[in-house]
Amino acid sequence: MLPPEERLPDLERLIERRGYFVVHAPRQSGKTTLFRALAKRLTASGKYAALSLSCAMGHSRTGHVDDTVEGVLGAIEVHGSHLPEELWPPQMTDFENFEPQTRLLRTLRAWAESCPLPLVLFFDDIDALVGDGLIAVLHQLHAGYADRPEHFPQSIALIGLRDVRDYRLVVDPEIEAPGISSPFSIKVDSLRLRNFNAEEVARLYAQHEQETGQAFEEEAKRFAWELTRGQPWLVNALARQAVELADPGFDIGHAIIDAAREALVQRRDTHLDSLIERLREKRVRRVIEPILAGEMLGEEVLDDDIAFVRDLGLVDKGTAGLEIANPIYREIVPRALTAITEESLPIRRAAYISAEGHLLLDRLLEDFLAFWREHGEALLARQPYSEVAAQLVFMAFLHKVVNGSAPGGLPFIDREYAAGSGRIDLHLRWPLPNGGLERFAIELKVWRDRRQDPLDRGLVQLGDYLHRLGLDTGYLLIFDQRQDRDPNAPHGRIGEAVVGHRTAIVWRF
Repeated sequence: MLPPEERLPDLERLIERRGYFVVHAPRQSGKTTLFRALAKRLTASGKYAALSLSCAMGHSRTGHVDDTVEGVLGAIEVHGSHLPEELWPPQMTDFENFEPQTRLLRTLRAWAESCPLPLVLFFDDIDALVGDGLIAVLHQLHAGYADRPEHFPQSIALIGLRDVRDYRLVVDPEIEAPGISSPFSIKVDSLRLRNFNAEEVARLYAQHEQETGQAFEEEAKRFAWELTRGQPWLVNALARQAVELADPGFDIGHAIIDAAREALVQRRDTHLDSLIERLREKRVRRVIEPILAGEMLGEEVLDDDIAFVRDLGLVDKGTAGLEIANPIYREIVPRALTAITEESLPIRRAAYISAEGHLLLDRLLEDFLAFWREHGEALLARQPYSEVAAQLVFMAFLHKVVNGSAPGGLPFIDREYAAGSGRIDLHLRWPLPNGGLERFAIELKVWRDRRQDPLDRGLVQLGDYLHRLGLDTGYLLIFDQRQDRDPNAPHGRIGEAVVGHRTAIVWRF
């Protein structure tokens, strides 16, 4: 654990200034831990009666106002009993005859007036509330705002997955609602709980060394931050997996973190599955699909779409543009989109591994060409991410072969892609039985209607990629998806090209 307030240093200033504010961050980023700890500390200081309560009790699938308000009041009653008795909220039975549209308002007003200390409330899981129920709760908080702190809580925070900006966004993102202002326009700030930085990841892992004597090597700490970009759940899950894989008597190095990454991706815990479920949502697909395809974001993509997907923790701004938030998510997203395709592929893995344990990549590409000729059109039609379907199908084919153990250990595929980059880069590492390592660089490009032949640009990009990886040879795969393409044009391995002093092997599908 790290002191949670370090990631949001301005909270107490907002509370002192009687601020109503919003805090948002992706799932399992430490929001609940932070505000529970802060509430306890504020109450212990004797300055405030501070309470963190979960709005999940008010969840109603239909957003019914009565059910939602009763759930929130129930949460206040349950969580409020953990406060010292003199700070308890009033008995809820006194307000049963009031309409649900005012019941929360009256309860909080009575509590603020009877409490000897200023009230500070943290409404956690606010995004569990939906529809009219959510709006009723927000309107009642808004209605009491002007009477704080003598007759209403001095400070209130709404804590959830994303910012609460306006009615259209929090109720139904597909419905246009012009002229309806935000029911929580009284907020003075909207704070995003940041991820851990590299120094904080190192501090967390150092605590394991202090408690057990088993150290994370400095290179392992740096690699863990690079893989997770400080996403709190990933930081801890990766460390836990590494500890399980490592011999208790030895320190944890780069190779163990790499193996832990693969195990984590394959295991797909609840946190990862909750992200994967979002991929088929229209708003998410509008942002993720061009990133996977390396294309510019379309004109139909709104700023709110980008903000929504970023608030989910799926994307972030990188040096190459908008990209998947971290390398672990970068691996999980295409695997999730191709899981069914991969399972159905009739591939005999042993056919692509030589007797000496080498990966026969050229044979794999030849077989993929035959597979693509037979099944490509049908697979393109079925893929929900149509703009990147060809690349996803190839990655499924490749992963079907690579998934599992190589003769010398676990193979890995590193993936690079970003909006506007125009390509997907794959770096395949294949361990050999003698302890060596084969490495393959593969670049995927698509030739679409009204676009120039991507060959020349692809060669330059592959050359840059090979330079970064320190490899002399790589593969450029071009999927010709033009409607007017020549069916008699050569396909398969169409030749080699020299890029600087490096060699590009070009395939066309």
